[in-house]
Amino acid sequence: MDGLEKIDFNLEKQPSKTATPSVSSAKVDQVNTQMKRRKVNFDFKKFLKSRKVVAVLLIFVFLVLFGIFGVYLPARKVYNSAKITYKDAQAAKWALSTQDVSLASDQLAKTKQDLSVTQKDLSAMGYLRFVPIVNWYYNDAYHLVAAGEHGLNAAIILVDSIKPYADVLGLKGQGSFVGGSAQQRIETAVKTIGKITPKIDEISSELAIVRSEIDQVNPNHYPSISYGKKARDTIASLRSLTDESVNLITSAKPLIKTLPSILGEPDQKKYLILFQNDKELRPTGGFITAYAIFRLNSGVVHVDTSSDIYSLDATISNKPTAPSAILKYLPKVYVLNLRDNNLSPDFKVSMDSFYKMYKTAGGYVPVDGIIAVDTHALVSAMDILGDVSADGINFSTKNDPRCDCPQVIYQLESLVDQPVEGIRTDRKGIIGDLMYAIMNKAFSSSPKKYWGPLFQTMLTEMNEKHVMFYMNDIQAQKGFEGLNAAGRIVPFNGDYFTLNEANFGGDKANLFVSEAVTQDYSLQSDGTIVKTVTVNYKNPYAPSDCNLERGNLCLNADFRDWFRIYVPKGSELISSQGSEVKMTTSEDLGKTVFEGFLTVRPQGTAKLTVSYKLPFKLGSNSILPLLIQKQPGTTDDDYTITQSNRVLQQFKLNSDNSLNLNLR
Repeated sequence: MDGLEKIDFNLEKQPSKTATPSVSSAKVDQVNTQMKRRKVNFDFKKFLKSRKVVAVLLIFVFLVLFGIFGVYLPARKVYNSAKITYKDAQAAKWALSTQDVSLASDQLAKTKQDLSVTQKDLSAMGYLRFVPIVNWYYNDAYHLVAAGEHGLNAAIILVDSIKPYADVLGLKGQGSFVGGSAQQRIETAVKTIGKITPKIDEISSELAIVRSEIDQVNPNHYPSISYGKKARDTIASLRSLTDESVNLITSAKPLIKTLPSILGEPDQKKYLILFQNDKELRPTGGFITAYAIFRLNSGVVHVDTSSDIYSLDATISNKPTAPSAILKYLPKVYVLNLRDNNLSPDFKVSMDSFYKMYKTAGGYVPVDGIIAVDTHALVSAMDILGDVSADGINFSTKNDPRCDCPQVIYQLESLVDQPVEGIRTDRKGIIGDLMYAIMNKAFSSSPKKYWGPLFQTMLTEMNEKHVMFYMNDIQAQKGFEGLNAAGRIVPFNGDYFTLNEANFGGDKANLFVSEAVTQDYSLQSDGTIVKTVTVNYKNPYAPSDCNLERGNLCLNADFRDWFRIYVPKGSELISSQGSEVKMTTSEDLGKTVFEGFLTVRPQGTAKLTVSYKLPFKLGSNSILPLLIQKQPGTTDDDYTITQSNRVLQQFKLNSDNSLNLNLR
């Protein structure tokens, strides 16, 4: 540009006037050398970094290879062998469900063989015990497989023990006692059963190990979502099932060990059989209508006596004054009769009182125990056997429109309970005869036709308290109590409830009355629990003609209900509605009892509401255990558990029910 000096940016040609002085060639060489050194130093660090990358890559490759060859492939091998084991276990379960003990025995042996392969494959992965986190799941798998081994051992011992008795028990498979009559086979089996009772200790030991192994599995290792939740639930279910099995076997051990003696081997035993009419409900299941003396000789049943309970009652003199409940609610009864001696809801307590009075009767026969049976048990047996004849009368379970109930029920009521003036002492012991006819039909038929279903039905009836036992032998009594077949009111840590009722109307109104029970919880901020129980009664049927002069059968009349509600000891009654008398509070059998009285008329309804405060508070994040005990003689009562009217549980109460409620 004009007026400006031209600037040359080529420094080598012309240095700037303001630039630093030129650098000598030696200085430049020195700088270049330093820059090269710096470059060399940078390359070395980069090299070090490249080794780290190589190390990381090597570790990654090792982990991949270890994951494939050390975890995945061995785990897949374990998984595949476990699938085979599981398949065989399911086949064994199916064989047991079909009552085929021979097939079950074979399948259990095969399952154990397959499980040993699974154990071997799993043991080959033992190095995983030393791998953090992974060792949790390896150890859990190890304990579960070990539990499976001992569970199989218990099942094999049990199945092999009963295999010789397959025919006698009506199970599929060839037993050892197949010759002779049914009674002869039973006798032979009972005489040898003492040889297998020690096996119960082996089974108990194996199940104890199962529980120990499963207890070492930690469900907290698994997340509470998706498959983790399923694993948690499965582990919890296994723990619960194992605990129940161990407790059942432990409780049943005294009974199983005394079973030969109970069945009359080597010495015969006598039992007083009481028939409780659950259509006229009483605290232990029903009004005691008839009795029989059964004699067991090596398992073979003989009937020595069968009669009406009134006949036995008539041989007792100087009867004590009736308890207050009878004086208040049972018309024209002023003394305690033998037939009314089941006022305690605890069967053993009632039978203690009954047996004491029974020993004063003119017809007293020493017995080794008492067995109570109700109409539900009779009908259930006849559902399997079909029609049965006794004393020239045919009985069936077909519906009788006169009562909308099984014909056998109406027939028995018309024969035994037709109301008349005064006390009848000439009633036949038709019920004892019918029970004997039922057993005779079962014994005279093929065991494989009836015995298996009858045996299972017997267990169900015991669980539902339609058959209950009271034994003089202490160990036998402990065994029946352990199986919940003795009608006991039990202690319980948590909330407890049982509704116990007595029909003091003399009719059979319980044929027609239905009940629905709702238990509603209200949880206060400090953990206090207020509970409101509502019982809705309904009788939709027309009343019977109960005129004594016309001689009609009085079935459906007023249900005069003396009721007691057993709750945790220390509970406080807040309010009540529906009782025709002022409700009272007392203590019995370690519980607090709320007592009252109401009436349910034909084609009518009634409602009872009781509110009370439980004697404890619920802690934060706590679950409330609840035990509802079923009254003997009742069937299909509707139960609903709610919290502030929000439904938590609904079920038919046919056996004792233990629940865990989350009220938080």
